[in-house]
Amino acid sequence: MGTMLLIEDDFVLVPPPCCKPQYSPHPTPQARELSWLLTSLHTTLAQLKRGLEDCSALLTPADAAGSTLALTTPRNETVKGHTTRVGTRLVRGLVHLKLRTLPPQTLALDPARPVRVPALARLDAHLSRAVALCRDLEAQSLHHTQTQTPPSAPHLAAQLRALARHIADAGALVKGPPRPVPPRPSTAASTSATGTQEPRSQQQQQQPPDISWTTNSISLGHFAPPLSRNLSLYITIQDACLVLYLRALEPADAPVNFGTKLALAIGTTRRLEHDEADRVFTYRCDEESHIEGAPETGVDDSTSGGKDVKEVEVYVREKVRVESADPSLLSLSAKLSALGNTLGLARRNLAAVMGEELED
Repeated sequence: MGTMLLIEDDFVLVPPPCCKPQYSPHPTPQARELSWLLTSLHTTLAQLKRGLEDCSALLTPADAAGSTLALTTPRNETVKGHTTRVGTRLVRGLVHLKLRTLPPQTLALDPARPVRVPALARLDAHLSRAVALCRDLEAQSLHHTQTQTPPSAPHLAAQLRALARHIADAGALVKGPPRPVPPRPSTAASTSATGTQEPRSQQQQQQPPDISWTTNSISLGHFAPPLSRNLSLYITIQDACLVLYLRALEPADAPVNFGTKLALAIGTTRRLEHDEADRVFTYRCDEESHIEGAPETGVDDSTSGGKDVKEVEVYVREKVRVESADPSLLSLSAKLSALGNTLGLARRNLAAVMGEELED
């Protein structure tokens, strides 16, 4: 609509001018704060990238010398030996076993068939993604600084959140699953005698058992000469330590020997007590690791690399846990914790500039 003029005698009424938005050539205070934060964030990202590259070097050193770790049970010689880790694989190893339910034997790792540790492989993948993302963020930060263009705060926050998630997941892998709680038979005996039960809070605090060993045990084909078929070897990471679980297995439907029944009844023989006793597990193994005397069920598994995978119902007769502190993983864990704190401070600063609360 055009401007309307009302003329009456000697008076001219002109409407007030419309309020038009005024565009200032100067950036807003939030844009200035973001630009300043991006300048300081460029240095932080460079530190994060160097720290993550150091973590990758600790996991997979350039000289490929690896770490030689002792695998020996304390106070006895049930397990005695060593292994050499190079990156995410175990390339050499020699371990002597004296289990109570299996004849003595020696684990000699075949150098031509190194063992890949799944937890270390996932850790390496998270570190690689974190380094790549950190390089992209550093390049974007440098571009905005050189062109003096205001960055996109939500996009930057989303990328920092993804970087924090990779670092947190890597730290969780080094920490590993919770340690198993040893059984307390005296508690069960006292409970049945007095008729009392454990508090509900203690029952809720019990962690669910880790059954990854049933699907990720090492194939016995990695060892020469072949080992006892009724043996499961599972390797994982807990508290920056390489942990080896040895389990003596037996088919769930195997008949119990009369002599064993009699010995258990009169008390001359005791069952080996552990946290997995008297439980039936579905154990998945390849042709080289199948359980002797157990009926097998074929499984179509695309992740088995074309191997014939079997499922067997088993009991765990004996369980032995051996751990070896890895100095490289200990240093890597400390570095990841420090990097997480540095990134958390940068994310909190960005959230404060955006006027939002920090999301995990």
